[in-house]
Amino acid sequence: QLQVVESGGGLVQPGGSLRLSCAASGFTLANYRIGWFRQLPGKEREGISCSTSADRFYKPSLKGRFTIARDNAKNTVYLQMNSLQPEDTAVYYCAAGRFCSGYTVTQLTASWGQGTQVTVSS
Repeated sequence: QLQVVESGGGLVQPGGSLRLSCAASGFTLANYRIGWFRQLPGKEREGISCSTSADRFYKPSLKGRFTIARDNAKNTVYLQMNSLQPEDTAVYYCAAGRFCSGYTVTQLTASWGQGTQVTVSS
């Protein structure tokens, strides 16, 4: 069974940083497009970034603050989030798929993980 496991969330003050991790189980992340989604309180889950082996795509409002990094040796993808603001408070998910449609990964090939909660508050 193909699964992803997210970790690294937590409580951070406005202006702070977090690095989220996405670990794969049962497959090799390097063979797939890897994307990050988030679900804001009361909202639907939305794609925020997508990566191939060579390219990175970001939701325009997040570009410059969020960065994807892939560590193939660890079979892990990271989302570095800087200058966090209260409006970034959400549950963050990663996903593996076949394509990047803009900054959203599509045709998912692994089950959704549990997500990791990020809370930005003073």
